[in-house]
Amino acid sequence: MTSRRILIADSETVVARELEATLRRFGHDVVGIASSGREAMTLAAETEPHLILVDLLLAGDTTASATATELRRRSPVPVIFMTGETDATTLRRAGLTESSSYVVKPFAERELRMCIDLALCEEASARTSHELEERFFAVSIDMLCLLDFNGHFRRLNSAWERTLGYTREELMARPFIEFVHPDDRERTLAQNSHVRSGGQALGFENRYLCKDGSHRWFLWNAASDDNDQMIYSVARDVTARKEAEAERDLLVLQLQKALAEVRTLQAILPICSYCHKIRDDENYWLTVEGYVSRHTNSRFSHGICPSCLTTEVEPQFAALDS
Repeated sequence: MTSRRILIADSETVVARELEATLRRFGHDVVGIASSGREAMTLAAETEPHLILVDLLLAGDTTASATATELRRRSPVPVIFMTGETDATTLRRAGLTESSSYVVKPFAERELRMCIDLALCEEASARTSHELEERFFAVSIDMLCLLDFNGHFRRLNSAWERTLGYTREELMARPFIEFVHPDDRERTLAQNSHVRSGGQALGFENRYLCKDGSHRWFLWNAASDDNDQMIYSVARDVTARKEAEAERDLLVLQLQKALAEVRTLQAILPICSYCHKIRDDENYWLTVEGYVSRHTNSRFSHGICPSCLTTEVEPQFAALDS
């Protein structure tokens, strides 16, 4: 077993010294002995132990369970309680529901060693899992986020910074809805409420504002964890797809208009044999230009064709010159 740094928190000096000797026989390094909760937290910050043993009846102005909670918050290391109580009610009241989280006094060396080894193995497994999670967050192309039920981002990966231009600190400093496009906020808040109440967001689309004033389209999948009061979400930037769809829709509309105009012009038109005016559906006679302009989006730009230039215009200039 690899040597580990262990901190002891026990107000009974004699017991603590005996435990220190036992741990040294196991090959571990005892980095300190604290007689109170406050001293334990100070020593933990200074020595950075791999594991902490805390007596359930720790003396001082801080209870053992409160000490353990604060120690875990400041440094995520395993904490093992030492207790002389064995009844289920007392253990449950102290929050000791897992057998690996406490050892009963007086304890045999074999039992103590197994409890320490198990706690360290569980901590190593949790650390590996956390490192994999951190790595996944860091390299993900999609935007990952944790959003609390109060509407603030609690965790974001770097893809958010690349996509929107804001830093993660800026994004987490304000309610998330402030970054949503104003036209999409009502829909987004309704979807958020649905997810918070136990539903899911599957393929939900909205727009987020970029720092440069532009906006990006996001496609969302999300679900909530009511215990943590948190929404876990993944968003994909689909701006390129939305722009392609808009261009396609515009092209289809233009083609439909062009086809309608062709169909209008394909109809048999009553045209005067002399003045070449066209009679419309209301029995009015219109010039060709007037009729086409009224029934289509076409506009005329008058010019002179090569044939008319030769037969009509040039003879007139020739007559003037003579």
